[in-house]
Order: sequence, then C-alpha cells, then structure tokens
Amino acid sequence: MTNTDLTALTGDYSIDTAHSTIGFTVRHAMVTNVKGKFNDFSGSLHLDGADPSASTASIDVKMDSIDTGSEDRDGHLKSADFFKIEEFPTMTFRSTKAEALGDEDYRITGDLTILGTTKPLTIDLEFNGAAKDPFGNERVGFEGKAEIKRSEWGLTWNAALETGGVLISDKIKLTFDISAIKNA
Repeated sequence: MTNTDLTALTGDYSIDTAHSTIGFTVRHAMVTNVKGKFNDFSGSLHLDGADPSASTASIDVKMDSIDTGSEDRDGHLKSADFFKIEEFPTMTFRSTKAEALGDEDYRITGDLTILGTTKPLTIDLEFNGAAKDPFGNERVGFEGKAEIKRSEWGLTWNAALETGGVLISDKIKLTFDISAIKNA
C-alpha cells in the first residue's frame, strides 16, 4: 500500500478489544515457554496516513485481567511478588514517536509504565490492512512485537534452580494483535 492509499485511513480509532490481543511469552524453568494475555484493556490510535510520524497510540491494561491459563500462577502474578495490583492496578503505554520503515512496516516508541516505573518501549509493527466490516465499521489491523527485561520495571522476583539458572527469565516477549475501529 502506498502513502496515498494510507491517507484515507487518517483519523482517530478505538481498539476493538473483542478482536485484539495483548500477550506475552516468558521462559519458565529454563525449559519451556509460558504464554499469557491480558483480558481487560482499552486504547486509542490516531493515524496520519500522509505523515505516519504524526500517528499516536495509547493503551491502558487492567493488571488483574492477567490470564496464563493457571489460576494459581495468575494469583501469584497479581501479588506483591510481581504486579502488586492493589497498589498498581494499571499498566500504560503512551507513544512518543512513530516512524514508517517501508512497505507495511512501522515502529512506534513510547513510555511503558509498570509498577509506577516508566521506561521507553519500542514496538515493531506490521500493518495488516484496512477493511469495512459488515456492520459499516472502518477497521485497521496491526501486528506488533517487542522485548523487555522485566527487571527494568522492578519485576525481580525469582527462584534459583538446582540445575542452574532461574525459574523465570528476565526477558519477556510482548505481542500485539490489534484491530481498531475508526471513530464516527
């Protein structure tokens, strides 16, 4: 798609949470990956097709909606060992920079706040396309990925393994599958 085609997409969008996923993958016990997602989040995008650098994104994630498929593990993640959801109920991302990389590839950089600590996060995105759905909504889709070191946000709980290594890796892979609807 050329920049001329993207111009028609310029506008404000709301993330369709029923058709979007914010997920993560973390190495567990040095032998496998555990995947999870957040079930309660909201967000908005401003797309500028003529000048992608003027585009913005904002996401708010309710931390008590973490879902790894295990109630016990989710409870531990919500506790004071990890996300301290009573004190820090929300994780936020606010973009500070957007750039077109060519073809369908983009990069958005912003401030990720977890546990009251704000650090920069860069997300590589692929534009998956635009469509008008059967209900008349104008939609856009993006797929993104990023990696963080959880320790940089104060998430340091861990346990040593007898065979060496640790129970939970410091590196977390983040994934974003976003469908957004253009605001009327």
